[in-house]
Order: sequence, then C-alpha cells, then structure tokens
Amino acid sequence: MTNKTTLLFHALWFAHPVLQIGIAGVMLRRQLHRKFKFFFIYLCTQVLLFALVFPTYKSHYEVAYYLSWASTTLSALLGFLVIHEAFLDVFRPFHTLRDLGTVLFKWAGLVMLLVAGVVSVSTTSSDLEPWMQAIVTAERCVRIIQVGIVLFLVFFSHYLGVSRRQYSFGIALGFGVYAGVELLIVASWVGNHVGNPWMSFLNMGFYNLSLLAWLGYSLAKSPAREGANTLLQSQRWEQTLTDIHHPLPENSLIPMFEGMVDRALSRNPGVSLSVAPLQAAPEPLARAAAASMGPLSIAELVERVGSKS
Repeated sequence: MTNKTTLLFHALWFAHPVLQIGIAGVMLRRQLHRKFKFFFIYLCTQVLLFALVFPTYKSHYEVAYYLSWASTTLSALLGFLVIHEAFLDVFRPFHTLRDLGTVLFKWAGLVMLLVAGVVSVSTTSSDLEPWMQAIVTAERCVRIIQVGIVLFLVFFSHYLGVSRRQYSFGIALGFGVYAGVELLIVASWVGNHVGNPWMSFLNMGFYNLSLLAWLGYSLAKSPAREGANTLLQSQRWEQTLTDIHHPLPENSLIPMFEGMVDRALSRNPGVSLSVAPLQAAPEPLARAAAASMGPLSIAELVERVGSKS
C-alpha cells in the first residue's frame, strides 16, 4: 500500500476503539450497560483486542495474525449473544413468544456449530486450515442471523409495538447492516470484483458507520414502546402459544357449562344471555353452581333462563 492508503487504513482502524469507548461511556452514564450487558461486554472486548493486536501488527506479524483469528472468533460469539439480547428486549412484554425465540436461538447456535464442524472436516481448500475454515463458516452463519433479525424487526416492529428509535432496534440495525455489507463484500471478493485494499477499506468504513449509528442511538432518548394491551395480533399469538403450552384440563366443568348454554340458546333464539361471568368463574365456583342446580334437563334450563330474561 502507498503512504496515503496506509494512512487511510490506520485512520479507519483507529476510529474503531475511539467510537467504541465513546459508546461504552454513554452506556455507563445512562445505565444502559445493565440492560444490554452483552453489548457492553462486546464493546469493551473490541477495545481490548485492538490494544493487543495493533502493537504487534508491525513488529510481530505472526502473533498479530493469530490474535486476529482469536478476535474474529470472540467477536462472532459475542455478536450472536448481543443479537439474542436485543431479541429478548423486543419480546419483553410477550413471555411465551420470548421463550419460543430463546429455544429457536439455541437451536440456531447448535446448527451453526454443526455446520462449522462439518465444513472444517470436509474442506479441501489449501488456502485455509480446517480450524480457520470453521471460524469463517461460523462467522458467516452469525452474519446471516444478524441480517435475518433486522429484517424481522423491520417487518414486524409494528406488531410488537417497537419503535425504530429504540435502543434494541438500533443495536440490531447496526449489526444487521454491517453483516449484510460484509457478506456482499465477501461475495464480491470471491467473484474477483473487489480486491485488497478496497475490501478492507469498505469493511472498516461500514463498521465505523455502524458504530456511529450505535453512538447516535445511545445519545438519543429512547421512546416508550406501545402498550401491550393495544397490540391485538401479538396478544393473539401470545395467547395461542400459552394455550398450547397450558391447555385447559379435560375434567374442567367450564367447557361443559358453555356447551349447555350454547345448546339451550340455540333452541330458543329469542333468549339473550351473557356468558362472560360464567367463563370467568373459577372451577370451584362452577362446581358449586352445578351442585345447586341439581339434575336439570335442557328444557327446564331453557324455561329458567327464559323466566329470568
């Protein structure tokens, strides 16, 4: 590289820890490090890795080479945990959906490790060692997940009551945009459309843009999310999953009483009866009501309902 390109390379690289320290400082001041602890750990780890890699970049290139691979591995792991943390914050009002998402994330992590292991064992490339190929594959899997979570938030934020100015959305947006750009750069590099040093410049430049976006989100005031009681469709998803996990017992008398009332009203269309109190009644109260009614036929029940209407 020429002197100008070397200066540009170092300037883009030095901007990383400067912006990361700024974001971490704002998070400490606004107590955001408690809510997004993995993101805070990610920022601090990146600053520490820069302090280890950069001094050895000129004098001990081999040491810096292996440190950069360790940095890539740790960054991919923390990036996965940060996206999961943002996902949990988005689904905070919906406990059942949040639990389902956590299970899906665990399976995604397991599949990612299996794919990386299979690729490392079956690779025939002479350019990279098998363990290096495994790290690259795992990192690309994490990037795909990051892009996917951003697309999910963009299309479903309205249903979840998430504002696009919220901090969790900003974290996911920064990772997702950078991940998408990095995947495009890698694909262009494989197709011989982009070469060094422009590949490194584009990669570092877009990462700096993500850092600037995170800094802006950390400085801005995050608006309150929309109340969960107004998100009717999300509430239906939550209730459906809750009913699947906790079905109504078979011996419950509430469905039996609902069926009796429905049949009675269907035989007498002119009768209107509100069944909400009966649906809300607890099961012991339903048993007491059944005992006080005694054995009634459907006709007698209709007559009593008609006399009280």
